[in-house]
Amino acid sequence: MQVYLVDGTYELFRHYFGAPAQQNSRGLEIGACRSLVRSLNALAARANVTHLACAFDSEIRSFRNQLFSGYKTGEGIEPELLSQFPLAERVARALGLMVWPMVEFEADDALATAASRLTQHPEVERVVICSPDKDLAQCVDSRVVLWDRHRDRWLDRAGVKDKFGVAPESIPDWLALVGDAADGVPGIPRWGAKSAAAVLDAYQFLDRIPDEATEWSVKVRGAATLAENLKAHREDALLYRELTRLRTDAPIDCEPDSLEIAPLQVDELELLAVELDDRNLVERSRGQRGSK
Repeated sequence: MQVYLVDGTYELFRHYFGAPAQQNSRGLEIGACRSLVRSLNALAARANVTHLACAFDSEIRSFRNQLFSGYKTGEGIEPELLSQFPLAERVARALGLMVWPMVEFEADDALATAASRLTQHPEVERVVICSPDKDLAQCVDSRVVLWDRHRDRWLDRAGVKDKFGVAPESIPDWLALVGDAADGVPGIPRWGAKSAAAVLDAYQFLDRIPDEATEWSVKVRGAATLAENLKAHREDALLYRELTRLRTDAPIDCEPDSLEIAPLQVDELELLAVELDDRNLVERSRGQRGSK
């Protein structure tokens, strides 16, 4: 059995910025959700896809905002995009998918939790996380891979090391040093992707990096300044790592049997067809899914 986990928040953003804007008869923006229907149906219709779940950020704020005031919020996100989140969750459920709407946790935490728990079941041969999000690279393991569906790029453990210069378990530390503007994590001054990768490749985790560059076992350009900055901001770095480290205790139902794709919920799809101004939604969904 393979289980596919979809980063619904990423998908909705991608379709919002990649699909033409479109309003329904009530003047509500629906373009991203119309595109999302086609995308999820196409994934569910693949021959080897039998178990599928989708995680969304029902609230942009999470417990991380209590840890760090600069962490990302919904501020600045287009209202036309935010308004489609509840509709997107309904779309995924109507297509027979398990949906995890996250409030205190983030969608990435749900995906990390599911990946961690599912690999404890011997019948699960592989977990495929459908997202290009670098945060999720920390979940990659011998039975967990990342798949960027848009570019059809796959990342296993070797792929993560090749792309980021560190193993999956060092990704939170790498992000803590480098920063992540999308999440509001500033990083440590002067630390870039290459320097962070070189040092973490030698020490694996922040805690193991010596304060003094003269004690480092790896040569890095500007090592003295990097060491000085890390020493001065080590507590900040540890906080940033806490922000970037995904939780694996999100309150979700992710037993393998519960993730099997269910039949289309025709009644709900008919209601959505009205809201999405798509009279052929049910028939097209049936056609895309075929015998499934």
